Amino acid sequence: MKALMPAVVNYAREPFSVELREVPVPQIGEDDVLLKVGAVSVCGSDLHQWKGSASWAVNYPCILGHEFCGTVAECGARVKAFKPGDRVVSETAAVIDETSPYSRRGLYNLDPSRRGFGYGVDGAMTHYARVPQRCLHRLPDSLSFVKAALTEPCCVAYNAVCMNARVRPGDNVLVIGPGPIGLLCAVMAKLSGAGHLIVAGLPADARRFLAARALGADETLDSGVADFIKNLGDGLGVDVVIDAAGHSSTLQLAMQAVRPAGQIVKVGWGPQPMNFSLDPAVQKNVTIQGSFSHNWPIWERVISMIASGQINLDPVIGRVGALAEWRECFEAMQSGEFVKTVITPNGD
Repeated sequence: MKALMPAVVNYAREPFSVELREVPVPQIGEDDVLLKVGAVSVCGSDLHQWKGSASWAVNYPCILGHEFCGTVAECGARVKAFKPGDRVVSETAAVIDETSPYSRRGLYNLDPSRRGFGYGVDGAMTHYARVPQRCLHRLPDSLSFVKAALTEPCCVAYNAVCMNARVRPGDNVLVIGPGPIGLLCAVMAKLSGAGHLIVAGLPADARRFLAARALGADETLDSGVADFIKNLGDGLGVDVVIDAAGHSSTLQLAMQAVRPAGQIVKVGWGPQPMNFSLDPAVQKNVTIQGSFSHNWPIWERVISMIASGQINLDPVIGRVGALAEWRECFEAMQSGEFVKTVITPNGD
């Protein structure tokens, strides 16, 4: 009989079809490691699957969790770069076509066949996870698992702001959506030299605004964004807008706020129909840039930035809980009580 372990399983499309179940410890292949999970961060996409509002295909039943790190417990026969006991963090692209044109260019995050942990294959809200060795990065001993678990959202933000945006020192930058990705985008904008950094959200985001201020935001707005920007500088708009909200309507606000020849980077998912015209983007000669996921060199850089303290995660991490407390961690994020919660399945 296979050994069993507890896991947070999303077992159906219907809302709140998530529960703690006993599942087999995974068998690994020749190119995999068996990872003893040290910490797994709760993502907004985990909440969407919990609520039954995911706009992407999920392979039910599936163990949740794609922002994770831990210790190598066992190695497949062809794994040479890692050994049991190594501290590592995992990327999210669990399945890719390594022969695709995008994978060959190092842009496997854009490979159409890509499937991620936590929805395409089993994730890490459990004791042990099967992980391909190509997904792994070494962690310095000084970096805690709790902070290392946030490497993935930091990489999303780095890709959006430092790779796909063109923030220059002194630029005025607006971040729409003070969720975890939006706040981390604000961090990246500040590190890139943003002159005046504005984070916009809703009245319900009061606690997130406190984190935004702690992370370097100059202004936090729950309304009146367009009017505020008309009184900023020359009144023509901000240089860059980072749209990190999970609703399509915020793109309209982004077009109002951006200055002529400015840039909008959309990193937030919004599956709803827009129902408004894109003509202002044409009239202003605006660049609208999408940003999705991340790749190997971004991970290496971000790990170093977190370990050195250049990326400060203290205002972001609100609660660390055991695997049995997964529901409380989900609810605390959903309510806005905390920006980010982290689960430590093995109590490490």
